[in-house]
Amino acid sequence: MDDDAMLRNHAMSKSDEIMLKSTELEELAQTIRAIAARSAGDGMALLALLRVLEILHREIREGLFQETLPTNRQALYTLLRDIEASGGWPYIHRMRLQEFLKNLIEQDSSSSETER
Repeated sequence: MDDDAMLRNHAMSKSDEIMLKSTELEELAQTIRAIAARSAGDGMALLALLRVLEILHREIREGLFQETLPTNRQALYTLLRDIEASGGWPYIHRMRLQEFLKNLIEQDSSSSETER
């Protein structure tokens, strides 16, 4: 499947839906998805991509975003209401070690069954 087909077929869950407000952000999202698609099957490349996204998330959150936080209760309430209405707080989920090990055990089990 080519990159364009993957992008067209990409389905986001309601909680993961991103409200893209500009073509620039839309293009950025498509570029990231294309890089991920080209890296399919290469765990190290995908891990590197996830690390870059996490670093960027932290840089924006701790720098530019925090500088824009409201300084009074009314403005804070308005911001929190807008965040909730537009899908919640952005969060980058980290895979837990137990999930990783479960996948590893499942792969080992299927490999053992194939060898029999």
